[in-house]
Amino acid sequence: MANFLILHGTDATPESNWFMWLKGVLIGQGHKVWLPQLPGANKPDAETYTEFLLSNDKFTYDNQTIIIGHSSGSVEALYLLQKLPKTTVIKASILVSAFKDDLGWDTLSGLFKQAYDFDAIKGHCKQFIYVHSNDDPYVPIEQAEFLAEKTGGKLVEFEGQGHFNTELSPDYKQFPELLSIIQGLI
Repeated sequence: MANFLILHGTDATPESNWFMWLKGVLIGQGHKVWLPQLPGANKPDAETYTEFLLSNDKFTYDNQTIIIGHSSGSVEALYLLQKLPKTTVIKASILVSAFKDDLGWDTLSGLFKQAYDFDAIKGHCKQFIYVHSNDDPYVPIEQAEFLAEKTGGKLVEFEGQGHFNTELSPDYKQFPELLSIIQGLI
């Protein structure tokens, strides 16, 4: 069975959007899932997040691990990969509404104190899948295209789905299309 880490975005919690639904489905299938409340999520900081995530000795990063990040949680997933121990390689990262810079928002500057090291990131993950909508009002799709190119990842583009969150669509209490992508990996 797979080992999942689900990372929420800025100003979110594990109860936001589709996160608890996905956790429940995956646990129901027999997988291990960690869906933590990231510390200081109103002003995300990659170093703080990474220290927190690596300090949990009950979660294992290995060849059965799949990291799923949403928005700034996707940015943290990339930073976390960069900081994993040298020999650690995970199965996959699924990055929903990922971005490569602070999008001009001071709130997000803590995610980019250190530049991406794409060689290190790619060295710790076998497969990258980027999920993005062509009309995301916060993150232009070019951001995901750039990251997919730099990591050798696959971009799965949706039409008219915004930021895959309940603030823009109440339908995003669930995300069955994401579950389908996950099922293709396990």
